[in-house]
Amino acid sequence: MNTPLLIDGKAAAAQVLLHVREAVARLHEHDVQPALAVILVGSDPASQVYVRNKVLRAEEVGIRSLEHHLPSDTSTAHLLDLIARLNADCAVHGVLLQLPLPAHIDELRALQAISPDKDVDGFHSENVGGLSQGRAVLAPCTPSGCLYLLKQTCGDLRGKHAVVIGRSNIVGKPMAALLLQADCSVTVLHSRTPDPQALCRQADIVIAAVGRPRMIDASWLKPGAVVIDVGINRMDDNGASRLVGDVDFDSALTRVAAITPVPGGVGPMTIAFLMKNTVTAALNQHQAQRSLSEAVCHSTY
Repeated sequence: MNTPLLIDGKAAAAQVLLHVREAVARLHEHDVQPALAVILVGSDPASQVYVRNKVLRAEEVGIRSLEHHLPSDTSTAHLLDLIARLNADCAVHGVLLQLPLPAHIDELRALQAISPDKDVDGFHSENVGGLSQGRAVLAPCTPSGCLYLLKQTCGDLRGKHAVVIGRSNIVGKPMAALLLQADCSVTVLHSRTPDPQALCRQADIVIAAVGRPRMIDASWLKPGAVVIDVGINRMDDNGASRLVGDVDFDSALTRVAAITPVPGGVGPMTIAFLMKNTVTAALNQHQAQRSLSEAVCHSTY
């Protein structure tokens, strides 16, 4: 068997961000400055790191970032008021609510409050439903990044059998919908699936998004499979703390044709597609505003 290909998420993300930067420049020519508002409630250290990375990446591609840091005792009503103001602000094109939220806040209500046109995370039910119907909507960033890596690695995905391990609203379910749009045959495995290893061994493509470190080893994989490891788990390894995926990387290397490393695989793609969604949202809103202006002009004259 040939040496497996390590799928370079950093290089792929750089390609996406280059296109984003070019799109931002074109929007600037029409006096549109794409803007992303990021809301962070509380002081969770991991969330602070994620927000900082998103803001830095936005600045690098020319997207204006607006940070709203709220105290951990912020009420649901206060958060909803802020979201409503951002929805109404035509200078803001994307609204991102950093998760997780403090336990006392109604997360679903807050996510539903974000305008679907500005929902750059793709979590609003209108975008979720549109994705399941195959419509062009703002799709969740991590699954979109995974699909991009698969197309870069495999080319045409039509007819391939893809197994998604995990059924979360953030990754598993939208990943399955995107793979169906790409004409894959899709199987979703979860905690109630009998004999998941046997089903996984039938897959040409495996997306691991279960949140259990090194759960999937070579015994789960068909020779020549392509593996996208979404998992990011911190664990102690010989006294040192390190990040590992849901896939036992060393074991999988003996079976697969291609695999994403952790870190350096899917992670960079998530932020890259957040920037892409922000630019898409800005473009959609600018076109809608232009159409409205043209309609007003025609009706006036």
